[in-house]
Amino acid sequence: MTKLSEYIDAGAAKLPADLVITGGTLINVNTSEYYQADVAIYHDRIVAVDSDVSAYVGPNTQKIDATGKYLAPGLIDCHIHVECSKLSMTRFAQAVLPHGTTSIVTGLDEYISVIGLDGLQEIFKEIDGLPFNVIWGLPYKTPYTIPQSTIAYDVSAKDHAQVQSAPRCFGVWETVRESVETKDPDTMKVLELARQNHQPIFGCSPMARGKALNQYLMSGVQVDHESYDHNEFLEKARKGIHTVIRESAVTKFLHENIRAITENAPGMARHTSFCSDDVNATSILSVGHIDHMVRLAIQAGVSPMTAIQMATINAAEAYHIDNLLGSIAPGKRADILLVDHPGTFNIETVISQGQPVYQDGQENYHFTVPERSAALTSTVKHQPLVADDFKYHTEHGDGTALVETINSIGPFVRKRRDVKLPVVNGIVEPDIDQDVALVSVIERYGINGNQSHGFISGWSFKKGAIATTAAPDDNNLVVAGVNYDDMALAANTLIKQGGGQVVVVDGQVVANLPLPIAGICSDLPVHELAQKERALQDGARAIGSKLPDPIFYLSFLPITAIPDLAITDGGNVDYTQLKYFNPILK
Repeated sequence: MTKLSEYIDAGAAKLPADLVITGGTLINVNTSEYYQADVAIYHDRIVAVDSDVSAYVGPNTQKIDATGKYLAPGLIDCHIHVECSKLSMTRFAQAVLPHGTTSIVTGLDEYISVIGLDGLQEIFKEIDGLPFNVIWGLPYKTPYTIPQSTIAYDVSAKDHAQVQSAPRCFGVWETVRESVETKDPDTMKVLELARQNHQPIFGCSPMARGKALNQYLMSGVQVDHESYDHNEFLEKARKGIHTVIRESAVTKFLHENIRAITENAPGMARHTSFCSDDVNATSILSVGHIDHMVRLAIQAGVSPMTAIQMATINAAEAYHIDNLLGSIAPGKRADILLVDHPGTFNIETVISQGQPVYQDGQENYHFTVPERSAALTSTVKHQPLVADDFKYHTEHGDGTALVETINSIGPFVRKRRDVKLPVVNGIVEPDIDQDVALVSVIERYGINGNQSHGFISGWSFKKGAIATTAAPDDNNLVVAGVNYDDMALAANTLIKQGGGQVVVVDGQVVANLPLPIAGICSDLPVHELAQKERALQDGARAIGSKLPDPIFYLSFLPITAIPDLAITDGGNVDYTQLKYFNPILK
């Protein structure tokens, strides 16, 4: 109440502003207007937006001259698994703030899978020390995998009963369609709690159309970020859902989905926003973040004002946070960008929570990495593995086996491909001539020791192995390759160092990215992490892979919601049937 009283007095100019911005042209996303306006900021809040804010200036008020510049609200990433960037929260904020992203909506679900809700308090403490807004929704459940895989902590309706009404919780995160379709009892309880608590439900329904979409929308889902083409996108918008365009490091849907706006229904733009879902250091450095999506939308024919609204106020309204974020107005958090022009949208200065963190192209804030607890850095619990652990044993001697492989035809599309493979001394062998490699997922939390085996195709492996412990949705240890010894070395390297991503060729580690924070993230600065990512890419090329990002593809193999096939520590999954399958067909 003391702080509220101060804000009210600051709004009346009874307390001097800490910062004023003068001479700029306001991009008013509430009214779709451009006009000259000055802005006064007290602590982390905007207290005045007027033609003259001289009454708010005191002897210690900092001033920024924005003459010739445009003032835009801070950008919002509507849906991101921030951990998939492999950057810690501090390093991620440091990486995206120069690109104007001052807020993200996330479930921190990858952290939860490893350290649980109690462990998440350490991450929240880190977030609270940053000039960066993290809008958190409690995952509807963990794990998302169907059938259920092994993780360190399973979120349930009991957690929602305690957490949903907490000030930090802004909704129900990543409610997948299949859990609604099957009327999973725990999910049903969570949805009912959300209704009672007036919490928005964030959805995930790739390729949902017609009756399947109608059924899903009866759950109360209000936002969805998973549309594979513009017709699916348009149908969801027509049925009242807030549609989110995704443009990740690998899955680039903006060009396709924006057609629903430019070719079909321009009015839906006011109920559409942007998300990256999954980015990496390399993509942030090369193209940017949500600012890149604004520019892409403008290039596709969307007006600059509309594109900026999609990145700001639309997102805030969709997630019921427009009382805090999304526009430059009194009472809102002071997240303001100085840009050259709406049409080009090059960001020159970033003010986040009232602090000029990036000014005239230079970092203006000291990002300090916090100390990490042992609970956060000792999460890979498994004994060393040997080459035989990666062989697919059968009861048969020599001959052939008809095998169902998981064929990657895109980062978010995997289909069935049947191949005859040689069987030697009871071992079903990989076959580089037929583009078939081995894959194994190892439970790494010390819970049950699960290890699954399967076959993948479409990877073009000629030798070696790759491995990762950063692998949503369960972040177990995933290893793929065509050489058993190299697969064992890749796995053991990550077990020994507490997580990461690695490429092994002919008994040598040729690229290695340690990820000591929960086995999924690093405190490396973004430039250093990007160098490690490039080394992994080069290593994957050395073993013959032609995929755009083999490590990224590997990380996503355990996500069962990606059509149609996946593999978890529990086994090979046919998601069209929501059950495990035996890859040996005959």
